[in-house]
Amino acid sequence: MDYPSFDEFLAKAKPALAKGPVAMIFVEDLIEVESTISHHLKAGFRPVVVFAPAALSLPPELSAKIHRVQYDLFGPQAVTQAINRMIEAVPEGTWLYYCYNAEYLFFPFCETRSVGELLAFHTEERRHAMLAYAIDLYAPDLTIHPNGVDLESAMLDRSGYYALARKDAANNFKERQLDFHGGLRWRFEEFISPERRKIDRIALFRAQKDLRIQANNTFNIEEHNTFACPWHHNLTAVVASFRVAKALKFNPGSTFDIHSFRWYNSVPFDWHSQQLMDLGLMEPGQWF
Repeated sequence: MDYPSFDEFLAKAKPALAKGPVAMIFVEDLIEVESTISHHLKAGFRPVVVFAPAALSLPPELSAKIHRVQYDLFGPQAVTQAINRMIEAVPEGTWLYYCYNAEYLFFPFCETRSVGELLAFHTEERRHAMLAYAIDLYAPDLTIHPNGVDLESAMLDRSGYYALARKDAANNFKERQLDFHGGLRWRFEEFISPERRKIDRIALFRAQKDLRIQANNTFNIEEHNTFACPWHHNLTAVVASFRVAKALKFNPGSTFDIHSFRWYNSVPFDWHSQQLMDLGLMEPGQWF
């Protein structure tokens, strides 16, 4: 169903938001929108809410499965505001997820298990959020795919990831919180502002009274920003993302300086959760 404004969506779609998990897909451009929507429908999200410009055209059979909201993503803090309004709109405790077009959620054993099963287990572990890593995907040949996007031959970095302790305003270390780095944001950091270099994202979280996402993609409730509970390791996920590759090739300040994203640690992406676990890019925790 299509909605000409966010206000109309919230006024008419409350029954559809009564049960999650709810996926929010923010469409920044018209690249791989259909594949992004299809991937998350297959993962088990119901409903899928797509925030998109009027220029987006979708096949009727795909459009019938989603809620499409006409939305300007380029206003000040547009994504942050949309997520916070969704938190207010859904029943407390509802699981929410957000990503952008040309991004694809992977979690342990996602080939045989649904996102609903994943979050049911995570809820049983008394967790209200799940850490994900935005792992950069990129085209191996920019002469063939100058926008950096190539699903069939996508590559990723097999190493070069690291974490730094996160500190609060008083310079004290935060408990069970780290800032993660790597991928294209690390290798081409001269083109990326410092506040955009982290790859950690709390992509999955439960709505809670007074919960708000902030401009730096962390939440105002600190426990939502932790990577694990105090007593053992928890599940983590990956958002496999062409977003940085696209940005580096669309940006006039970087596109002419980057002739290839490949380096000696580039490997083909298998589009399978086992590869991501083998590379240590996500954690199955106690879920087997």
